[in-house]
Amino acid sequence: MERTIQKSVSVSGGSWVNVDIYGNPNLPGLLILPGVMSNARSWAAVARSVKAWPSVTVVNRRGRQPSGPLTTDYSIGVEVDDLLRVLGTVPEPVSIFGWSYGGLIALLAADEHPVEHLIAYEPVMPPFARHALSGLQEAAAQGDRGRSVEIVNVGISGFSAEHVDILRADTRQWEALCELAEPLYDELSALDASHPPDVLAGKVERVDLIIGELNRSIEPYGTSFDRISRRIPNARVHQLDGNGHLAHIESPRQLGRVIDATAASV
Repeated sequence: MERTIQKSVSVSGGSWVNVDIYGNPNLPGLLILPGVMSNARSWAAVARSVKAWPSVTVVNRRGRQPSGPLTTDYSIGVEVDDLLRVLGTVPEPVSIFGWSYGGLIALLAADEHPVEHLIAYEPVMPPFARHALSGLQEAAAQGDRGRSVEIVNVGISGFSAEHVDILRADTRQWEALCELAEPLYDELSALDASHPPDVLAGKVERVDLIIGELNRSIEPYGTSFDRISRRIPNARVHQLDGNGHLAHIESPRQLGRVIDATAASV
């Protein structure tokens, strides 16, 4: 399906959140919530690949253009409130899909807003990337977004320095990554300061968790996934073969098919 409308939702602190809607905006559908180093544009190919819902709403979280700034009171609670406000603008019932940091936000929001179906791809929870916070803080203070991109790729995700060199060689791609890195320290600090409950998504009728084959039980995403899974004892776990954390970029159609498959028994 193709994008039909884009709209802006007012959120706290005078900020705003833009959402891209694919398909029929008047019908209930799937809502996608990206994580850090990602925006609505990054998820367009996945949104176009999803077939099981008549509409797909992709949230462009605050801190990434054309949405508004994080604001000084930023926390994961602010992110939860933003998601709840967006949910208030879309037809119900809605299925929620969250990726990485977005997965945790979605799980926490589900404790405040009844959700029939929640899907999360490699959701993260603290402690996560705590060792990288001091370096990210220094890079943010110096306005060195390129250094932040290096830290998230090498120091957190475990890619090689050569991988970063390849990213840097593509000027357009590198500039986009540097722009996405602007809120990175604040977002990961908010994640680290969060205190998820011992039981997550207790009010959700159906939870599907997806993990990339390449990250199974491997730091940092696989082990965080395992900690999340233990807090959702009734969740169904799916594996995305041949993929890691960036499946939305590397295999969007394959990811779309797995997301569609979760809707079959809802």
